[in-house]
Amino acid sequence: MNLPLHTNRREFLHRASGGFGALALAGMWSEIQAAATDPLATKPGHFPAKADRVIFIFSTGGVSHVDTFDHKPQLIADHGKSVTASRWLNKSGEFERFLIKPRWGFKQYGESGTWVSDLFPHMGSVIDDVCVLNAMHCESDGHDKATLAAHTGSAQFARPSAGAWVSYGLGTENQNLPSFMVLAPSAPYAGAQTWGSDFLPACHQGTHVMPGKQPLPNIQAKVPADLQQMELAMLNQLNRAHLEQRDADQALDARIRSFETAFGMQREAPEAFDLSGESESTLNMYGLQRGANSGFGWQCLVARRLAERGVRFLELIDVGSNSNWDSHGNMGDHQRLAKAIDQPIAGLLADLKQRGMLERTLVVWTTEFGRTPFHKQANHAGREHHNHCFSSWMAGGGVKAGLVHGKSDEHGIMTAEGAVHTHDLHATMLHLLGIDHERLTYRYAGRDFRLTDVHGKVPQEILA
Repeated sequence: MNLPLHTNRREFLHRASGGFGALALAGMWSEIQAAATDPLATKPGHFPAKADRVIFIFSTGGVSHVDTFDHKPQLIADHGKSVTASRWLNKSGEFERFLIKPRWGFKQYGESGTWVSDLFPHMGSVIDDVCVLNAMHCESDGHDKATLAAHTGSAQFARPSAGAWVSYGLGTENQNLPSFMVLAPSAPYAGAQTWGSDFLPACHQGTHVMPGKQPLPNIQAKVPADLQQMELAMLNQLNRAHLEQRDADQALDARIRSFETAFGMQREAPEAFDLSGESESTLNMYGLQRGANSGFGWQCLVARRLAERGVRFLELIDVGSNSNWDSHGNMGDHQRLAKAIDQPIAGLLADLKQRGMLERTLVVWTTEFGRTPFHKQANHAGREHHNHCFSSWMAGGGVKAGLVHGKSDEHGIMTAEGAVHTHDLHATMLHLLGIDHERLTYRYAGRDFRLTDVHGKVPQEILA
């Protein structure tokens, strides 16, 4: 069916809505769908994948490694002694500082005997399913730059986020839900760039969902589905014809695809976000009260439900309720923040495992950088930014479980063995999804870009 381009859209819909039968509409819809090249169609990877999807958990603010997953007995023994630091508050030089021991004790958990801080007792119960990375490092000790790099691989410029790259490389397993979704009450440092698509087609950017009574407002249709489908089909053909004259206008193409995705979401999203059918034991696993519609437990449980339904990349942003992990003045904030995420994340890992999903779901937890094991005053209550060494972890999806990879020096100041850069973390995520990070490229402004830029190495020791 070809429409005259001079036809007014509103006029056409008004005239046509009463004259088409269901069979004609179905045929027209199929023709339109077939004619359009779908960038979200499922695509094969470069080699067999160990994981089908990613749940990426980001704790914003800079979590202290020496207070969480990097046990340093020597730091405890040398508390109050002076050291010479090479960097302090974004400045390089020689600075006399005083070592500060962790505020919390550590215990060994599981058959692996992995050391975990008392801040994360629930994580201790599932630590045998986790691979801890204790020699992470990155380029910047500024929140915005380090957060941008943790998500896009670039600390300097806006680039497509990791989720957008995964969507671009693999497409979606469910056309009725976005391939990349972000569950967060608010954005972290660097804002919505952390889930943006930048120069990739805009359909690959993350769909931001905010916890609350209506996580996806206005998703319910106001008209019957068949009538809405007819209207969308007609509008789609007009828009496609218009797009052909606009030389691949990404903004218009994104708007067209947003209509298509929204139509599918009306059928599937409400059920995905409805937790009423979850058992009491499942809710308790996440530390979630029945009827709750916010909190990190809600984010984790909804992530599991969306992962079940084929969403390719899910990001859960932990921004804290009153403040984030940027504990300059009071490390005591870490206790409240850890309590809010400890049980939900452990519950997520346990739930995925009992459902047989953890094997094909890669769960990653990270932060933009760590915090200094020293301060300018002995016994200072806080810690400053520290990008030379911090902790992250991975679980499921082809990662070796019950492993601690990499070591920092005796005080947790610098990486000593098995260093893993942010680029390496991204390369590993892609590798486990069956993607060669050097081959996943996009031509833009005269050069081929990739998530890892010209860097990235997969640490083979952590692969199962």
